Amino acid sequence: MALFKSGNPALSENRFRDTVLDDIVVNENAMTVKGTLGKFGFLFLMVLGTSFYAWKEVTFNGNFNQLIWIGIIGGLILSFVIVFKKEWSPYLAPAYALLEGLAIGGISAMANYAFAEKAPNLVITAVGLTFGVALAMYLLYSFRIIKATEKFKSVIITATLGIAIFYVIVLIMHAFGFNQISFLHDGSTFSIIFSLFVAGIAALNLILDFDMIEKGSEMGAPKYMEWYGAFGLLVTMVWLYFEILRLLMNLNRR
Repeated sequence: MALFKSGNPALSENRFRDTVLDDIVVNENAMTVKGTLGKFGFLFLMVLGTSFYAWKEVTFNGNFNQLIWIGIIGGLILSFVIVFKKEWSPYLAPAYALLEGLAIGGISAMANYAFAEKAPNLVITAVGLTFGVALAMYLLYSFRIIKATEKFKSVIITATLGIAIFYVIVLIMHAFGFNQISFLHDGSTFSIIFSLFVAGIAALNLILDFDMIEKGSEMGAPKYMEWYGAFGLLVTMVWLYFEILRLLMNLNRR
């Protein structure tokens, strides 16, 4: 039986176990929970920096398509490289954070403009809810109110993979000009229920991520895995923010 699992592909058991088997480390060179959270804080500051830049460019210069697509495509490419070359994470994770900031800032600025009259505090509310949910998940995990049991992990991983496959299909359809899946953004009751479901799965992935980081620390993974763990946590936080933002947008379309 696997020791632990995560719906986030960046934080899987094999990723941590391989580093322990490949690298014999001493305590001062081992991964720690505190070190991982510290590096996550650093990555978050980098996201903020490029987010503000992209927000300004979109708001005042109308330059949104280029920045957003650079952020999305560049971030996607780097994420795949980091997953398969985890030892490069101390160098690539900051670059990923910078690129994600471009996408977040650009998309947020567009959402803010679109709902300026109906929901002027849309983006601020989404940010606040994202961190509120993350803090709640951390407390629920820390006090073991929600435990990352094998059954819990299996359900969340299955749901996450299903959502990922669905989003890939939607992107492919969109690329070929088929935009028939209107419930993703039409403000209907079903769209709101779907957004709530996906946001809930994203939030529960944080429980798995916290568990992965803690287990990686207990297993004595090498120090660079702190960057890898911080990167994985950032991936989930970005996903959660976008899902909450989309949920709020759907609610305000009613």
